[in-house]
Amino acid sequence: MVYKKYNRFYVLRLQKGEEIIQCLKDFAKKVKLKGAFIFGLGVGENLKLGYFDSHKKTYIEKEFKGEYEFTSFLGNIAHLGKEVVIHIHVTITDREFNAFGGHLFSGYIPATLEMIVLPIEKKLRRERDIETGLNLLEL
Repeated sequence: MVYKKYNRFYVLRLQKGEEIIQCLKDFAKKVKLKGAFIFGLGVGENLKLGYFDSHKKTYIEKEFKGEYEFTSFLGNIAHLGKEVVIHIHVTITDREFNAFGGHLFSGYIPATLEMIVLPIEKKLRRERDIETGLNLLEL
């Protein structure tokens, strides 16, 4: 992972072999982010995506083996207690241009993933919401 700080944002690039969620957690801790929003593009492989079933209050997970292009990569960085929480949604495409999407649980970089990280000034926190079963942003 390499990054550069500009006036109000960071440009971050993940490199071949790196795990996406762990790199974002490490980055957030290293630069002491209170919270941020993320936008990116690149390529991922061996991805695990999820769809949240609001009736069952649980994620349905699916693995996508092989390489996929991120046609959308967006989310945020927040805190749940002392834990850094990475919440990313993606749309991916395969070699036949089929698109799939969902919550990104894990994945690796076969080439690159380039992101803009927009920090926010106040601590962005999540709290467990009993009604939905989700860890929602506390606003």
